Amino acid sequence: MQWLDPKMVLGAYSVGVFPMADHRDADSVYWVEPRTRAILPLDGFRLSRSLRKTIARDRFRVTANTAFERVLRLCAESVEDRPETWINPGIERVFVTLHALGFAHSVECWEGDELVGGLYGLALGRAFFGESMVSRRTDASKVALAWLVARLKVGGFSLLDCQFQTSHLASLGAVEIDRDAYCALLAAALDGGACVSPSAASSGAAGDFAALDRLAPPPAPAPADTVSGPVAGHSIVQLLAQTS
Repeated sequence: MQWLDPKMVLGAYSVGVFPMADHRDADSVYWVEPRTRAILPLDGFRLSRSLRKTIARDRFRVTANTAFERVLRLCAESVEDRPETWINPGIERVFVTLHALGFAHSVECWEGDELVGGLYGLALGRAFFGESMVSRRTDASKVALAWLVARLKVGGFSLLDCQFQTSHLASLGAVEIDRDAYCALLAAALDGGACVSPSAASSGAAGDFAALDRLAPPPAPAPADTVSGPVAGHSIVQLLAQTS
């Protein structure tokens, strides 16, 4: 099994390259640099009326970085409409390490104590590279992406990389751009292309993935049937509706 070096992976992302595997049990990875890249402009997220209601009603409890490994494994699972995935043990291992180092992050959607969806990705500078998202309930991945966009906006990020365009992403506002345009956005988000340490966030050199959490009111006793996260869904709707 090919094990990936975290520094090498960070360097690859900083120049627009990322690893994939042919299937879940593949022994090796290959490196991808698409000619066209899907990005989701943070001011262009499409908040449909139905999704707005789902978020505002706190249909799911949404958290961040509380179950990174579980989200990653859920994304890697084979399901009926997706029998193979590109997340092999090498990719899984290096992202667990990158999470421990403060570079990789997750957003989770819960029903009670059950993890029913979410996403994970990598943060460098003011860029966030979305790796994979998953739903085990209707709209769970959409809700996770909406919370991610709100989190990135509050945290001062400028680029949300979605890698490859899909009809699902396009319906939420993702667009395709060519390699040169992407590289320009990436360079601006990285202030010249250098990898940034997690501690650099406090100096203004990097986006702050945790900034949204500081908008939450002080904890207070909640009714037993409350399922909302630290920030209420209606606050997320307000953040997204400012530009949607």
